Amino acid sequence: MSNTGRLKAIMQGKAARAIDRMDDPRDALDDTYDREAEMLQQVRRGIADIATARKRVELQGQEEGARYARLGEQAREAIVQGREDLARIALERRTSVAGQVATLRVQFEGLERQQTRLQETEQRLRERLAAFRIEKETIKASYAASAAQVRVNEAVAGISGQFDQAAARLDHTRERIAQMQARAAATDELLATNGIPDVTGRPDADLDRQLGSTTDRAAIDRELAALRERPGIDGDARGGAGSWLEIDGPR
Repeated sequence: MSNTGRLKAIMQGKAARAIDRMDDPRDALDDTYDREAEMLQQVRRGIADIATARKRVELQGQEEGARYARLGEQAREAIVQGREDLARIALERRTSVAGQVATLRVQFEGLERQQTRLQETEQRLRERLAAFRIEKETIKASYAASAAQVRVNEAVAGISGQFDQAAARLDHTRERIAQMQARAAATDELLATNGIPDVTGRPDADLDRQLGSTTDRAAIDRELAALRERPGIDGDARGGAGSWLEIDGPR
């Protein structure tokens, strides 16, 4: 196989697997579950990011709150020392810090609400994902059982078809056996009645046999006629003949 042919076979194999995957609902369920799980992970990462930002705002708010308190003490100390100008500066700075603290508080509360909402969303997603996983596995198990039943039924159907073919072959074999038995019986009958000519003998041998039989009967008839003319027993009949080699054959 050429490189082009191998590449084509590989691409066709991948395409077939992709089509099988598209046709298999279990894969679609797994893909949906994976997407839901990824979404849940994104929500959890969002919660972690918001919690980090909220903690950072909280620490900054604590720091600004400590500065606010310190500026108040400095203003009081300046008044004690008769430095009203320093007290005014401290109070002005404290007012600015108070605005920053208010802004940080708003951010903190907003992040806290957002985190709460995401946590509620994460809980719903987690519960939905758990329920979906149970339903998914149940459906996959049912599908696997149905697919196995289909395979078994198809296998049984295939076996039935094979049995039908085997039965047909058996019937054909029985017919051939009956034909062979009939031919054997016919040949036996032909052999018993000399119905099969001897193809190994010389031509017209059957005529020679029939003529030979006729000659033998004629010789016997002549001997019977001679015995009628000479009823006495001749020397041959009394045992006067010599060796069997002297016996004449049919004439």
